[in-house]
Amino acid sequence: MRRRKSLKDESNNKERWLISYADFITLLFAFFVVMYSVSSVNEGKYKVLSETFSGVFNTPQRSLQPVVIGEQVVTAPEQFHDAVIPPAVTEAPQIPDVSEQDRVEALRTMADQLAMEFDDLINQGVVRLETSDSWIELNLPNSMLFSSGDAEPHYDSFKVVEKIAKVLRGRDNAVKVEGFTDNRPIRTSRFPSNWELSTARAAAISRMLTMEGIEPERLAAIGYGQYQPVARNDTEEGRRRNRRVVLLISKDASIRGVVR
Repeated sequence: MRRRKSLKDESNNKERWLISYADFITLLFAFFVVMYSVSSVNEGKYKVLSETFSGVFNTPQRSLQPVVIGEQVVTAPEQFHDAVIPPAVTEAPQIPDVSEQDRVEALRTMADQLAMEFDDLINQGVVRLETSDSWIELNLPNSMLFSSGDAEPHYDSFKVVEKIAKVLRGRDNAVKVEGFTDNRPIRTSRFPSNWELSTARAAAISRMLTMEGIEPERLAAIGYGQYQPVARNDTEEGRRRNRRVVLLISKDASIRGVVR
């Protein structure tokens, strides 16, 4: 009996090291957790604290002189007794004011330049140019700019737009580009009606002007379709006159403020 009991006790004693090892691992884990928690820094709190200290130490001095309790007589130097320091005045930049007459003269100059650029076509009756003290109206037939039923500018249109941009460049006059068609209906996947066709043509000329250096904020593209004819649509000549693009160059600069 004694022999059997001692063997049993001996086997139990051999496994006790597992308990000590487990306790050691647990303590080691707790040690590293504590060390990590102590060494880690809350970046958000650190940033707030850093900005607070920076604000305190970098705040400019609010008072040029210390606050004195009681009465104090300040004696200025003799040379400054009669001096008067005027308040600092900040002048706003002066924007040159262009008078109404100057704008009218500038518009007439532009009209003369356009007349020179399209002299031959105006004499042939292909291009029409009308002027007033408020507007320049440059009337271009669609045949100069587009193929029939299309809004893609053809090759000759680029030279026309270059001449116009040469006159408009370097100024601030607002420009309305208006598209018109005849009354023949159109119904394609791209242009369901003459509204879309006339608007697309006006937008195409506007885009070409921006490519030539004209500021886009000066431009507006408008499509009237068939509803603003200048001639009868029951003749070929009348329909040809109605198919047109008109550039209205305003005396004024604001595109949304001008009304014709």
